[in-house]
Amino acid sequence: MSPYRIELARRADAAVLAQMSARHIEAGLKPAWNATRIGWHIRDADSVVLTARAAHALLGFALMRFGEEHAHLNLLAVEPAARRHGIARALLTWLEESALTAGTFTVGLELRAQNAAARAFYAALGYEECGEIPGYYQGVETALRLRRDVRVSREAPGTRHTAP
Repeated sequence: MSPYRIELARRADAAVLAQMSARHIEAGLKPAWNATRIGWHIRDADSVVLTARAAHALLGFALMRFGEEHAHLNLLAVEPAARRHGIARALLTWLEESALTAGTFTVGLELRAQNAAARAFYAALGYEECGEIPGYYQGVETALRLRRDVRVSREAPGTRHTAP
């Protein structure tokens, strides 16, 4: 795997990110994250859309919306050929550190209940399941709600970062 860099998404990335979302996140559903919606988040001051790039290839991306007390991870995808190289972890870590710096201490997300790989990924990063939402995905698929307190260090379970 060639080196990659994490950087903010550009407006011109919106269509490619929407295609990645349709293929890797929303597969089997009617895509809800089109280029217009992602483009809105790229421009929104309360959202961050990150990309992972190697040369000119987009390997992955993440979209998080920040609130005063809580941040919400809306999308996270990595191209299959680039998986298991730390890209998803790097994207999520960047966003969590930004949340912590901003004084937003919890990050939440929903994922498809049947997505065992995503469940294992988030569990390994300290996310805890805190609810289930039947029919969340277009009335046909259950979502699991996950949450993590970003003040709790991954390196030493139970330890807290010093809040700013």
